[in-house]
Amino acid sequence: MRILFLTPQYPYPPHKGTTLRNYNLIVGLAARHEIDLLSFADASPAASPLDRLCRRIATTPIPHRPNWRRALDTILSPWPDMGLRLWSSPFQHQLGAWLNDGAYDVIQVEGLELARYALILPRCSDREGSGPLIVFDDHNAEYLLQKRMAAAEVAAHGWNAGAVYSSIQWRKLRSFERRVCRQSDRVVCVSEADAIALQQIDPNLKAHVIPNGVDTDFYQREKVMPLDLPPHSLVFTGTMDFRPNVDALLWFAQAVLPLIKQQLPDVHLYIVGQRPHARLDVLRADPSITITGAVDDTRPYITAADVYIIPLRMGGGTRLKLLEALSLQAPVVSSTLGAEGFEVRSGEQLVLADEPADFAQSIEEVIADRTRARSLGTAGRSFAVQHYDWRSIVPKFEEVYKR
Repeated sequence: MRILFLTPQYPYPPHKGTTLRNYNLIVGLAARHEIDLLSFADASPAASPLDRLCRRIATTPIPHRPNWRRALDTILSPWPDMGLRLWSSPFQHQLGAWLNDGAYDVIQVEGLELARYALILPRCSDREGSGPLIVFDDHNAEYLLQKRMAAAEVAAHGWNAGAVYSSIQWRKLRSFERRVCRQSDRVVCVSEADAIALQQIDPNLKAHVIPNGVDTDFYQREKVMPLDLPPHSLVFTGTMDFRPNVDALLWFAQAVLPLIKQQLPDVHLYIVGQRPHARLDVLRADPSITITGAVDDTRPYITAADVYIIPLRMGGGTRLKLLEALSLQAPVVSSTLGAEGFEVRSGEQLVLADEPADFAQSIEEVIADRTRARSLGTAGRSFAVQHYDWRSIVPKFEEVYKR
């Protein structure tokens, strides 16, 4: 088949959720199909494996809206912020040019930021079965993500700017997401929880669940030279200007870490990831916390951790960080939400805890019992290899195309 991928960021290097999913889908599909890639980038992408995987590649500059424009749009525009973020005349022009000179079998729209482009494409069913199949890959049930953010902000801080923003956005997103799903020929989501959330806004919708995956060869403990971290090291990895990650680390540092220190005074938390938000600056004064900023490779931190933590309290979709940690055989303690969408069992592949005292106690117990820690790591690795290797996930998309 000839497949056109529309992606919100150029998917190389694959360093976070969206780019990881897009890059690995292209790698898997390019082995059997012809791929064109249209994406956003402020500069011409450097040479990468995508050059040989794709028949042709084009990028257009990322649109930039000033904060005053975003604030005004929040109040006045019927479109949600995500529907405005990547709306671009150059991108529309390039898309139109390729549609005119290419007979595509599938056009795959990656994520809600690009969903307005799906709305300007006629459905395959509207053309009596001719023309490309429009596949919308919904990385999160975005309306639910913003609804959860609003509730979490109100509970923690009252009606601050973040709570007001998310409260407005989730209502706009609910209508927008429903419209996009109805316009697409196929809708894909990453978890059963997201499929249920989409069916709540459109009971007639049939969403195909295709989870995120992990490169289990790359995320293999034996291939990593771990860092020499001190005993009782806790590690979290992620993009550190992402609101759910910021909220998670502030909660953990303020509510959980002091409880752990009562039993393990030398415990040390490593917050690893690019673009640390200014809200995290309050943690820099704590000598038991290190904020690394961007690193070339997160794997050495993960493999060196006594416990890998995922203390998320808001969010949607599924967390690729969990699959990476499990594949690297790291002992994981996570909130229930942090593991949402994966069929894991607490006490088998990881430990789940939600209250501060329970989270702290779970970490202490894993650190104290290294045999149990190794057992969790072994089971986690087996779980990731068996169910979430990209080589078993990519064929699920081909089944969706055939239907």
